[in-house]
Amino acid sequence: MNRNQFIKSAGIASLVVPLTPLFSFSKPQEDPKLNKALVEEFVRVSHGKLDMVKELLNEHPNLLNAAHDWKFGDFETGLGAASHVGNKEIVKYLISKGAQGNIFTLALFGKTDILKAMIEFSPSLLYAKGPHGLTLLHHVNKGGDDALEAKEYILSLGLKETQFPLY
Repeated sequence: MNRNQFIKSAGIASLVVPLTPLFSFSKPQEDPKLNKALVEEFVRVSHGKLDMVKELLNEHPNLLNAAHDWKFGDFETGLGAASHVGNKEIVKYLISKGAQGNIFTLALFGKTDILKAMIEFSPSLLYAKGPHGLTLLHHVNKGGDDALEAKEYILSLGLKETQFPLY
């Protein structure tokens, strides 16, 4: 290598070396995933154990909207669990923490005006199935007296409880 070649290669190297920290040549580190058993436990206790819901959510805030797949795509969140069993206390707690409410939660609380707007926007929502294949009719039934108007509304549209839980 002669002097000119050396100067050229040294000049190029002096440009490349300072730039190398800007580029990562190693595999990026993945964010840790939530432990499946922990998510399952959170969903299980969300059916009826408020004290345990609070404890788990305090320790692991990312559980709030985590969904457990029971099998065959039967996804259930803590909010879905509390909603389909009619546990309004747990539902209200999870909503207060920022849980992502849905049409089934609205049905439980008999929010008829919002249900109407959603179903008018997307009529197929009338036949939506929540955790375990449970319908809006199931959820308004769990809502009791608070959901009577919503129940009358969805029945007037022809919804019937024709499906069974997935398992």
